[in-house]
Amino acid sequence: MKTNFSTKNILFIVVIVLLLIPQTRHPIQVWLNKGLALFSPAVVDENKQAVLTDYKWALQTKSGQIVSFEQSQGKVVLLNFWATWCAPCIAEMPSLQLLYEDYKDQVDFVFVSSDPPEKIKAFIKKEGYTFETYTIKSQLPDLLDVTNIPRTFLIDQSGHIIIDKTGAANWNSETVRTTIDALLDRKV
Repeated sequence: MKTNFSTKNILFIVVIVLLLIPQTRHPIQVWLNKGLALFSPAVVDENKQAVLTDYKWALQTKSGQIVSFEQSQGKVVLLNFWATWCAPCIAEMPSLQLLYEDYKDQVDFVFVSSDPPEKIKAFIKKEGYTFETYTIKSQLPDLLDVTNIPRTFLIDQSGHIIIDKTGAANWNSETVRTTIDALLDRKV
């Protein structure tokens, strides 16, 4: 009996084997999620927007300083929950960094991870990211109960959640930039 293996079959087997090897699995997952992160997140319909009213929760900077999320009340906030081991999180980080570079003086960027601070510092340094990262030091409001990551919220000055996205996305998109610009121009 003659077996006919096509190039597609061989490639499929190689990919499966690479996904089984721990050292190659994570880079492949990140690469696949970068393809998914090409899409822009959607704006929540105005009549379906939840409103964040509880800003009284504590965060810790990577240098150990405790800060209150209350400092972000009344501002446009991009709140991102992520982890260093999360392939979709890693895939969307470059677009978040680009957005941060252009809006860091106008928007509060709050990147929250439950990873150990040393691990976060090493990851941020290795990747060359310049935004501040935080760990949670108190109970989050129920509205921000995050069970899947990445999860990102774009919150306006009044606490309305304008974007609520679970999964990787292109945060440096025209849609996001236009939405942020409109929020910054809005008088509250």
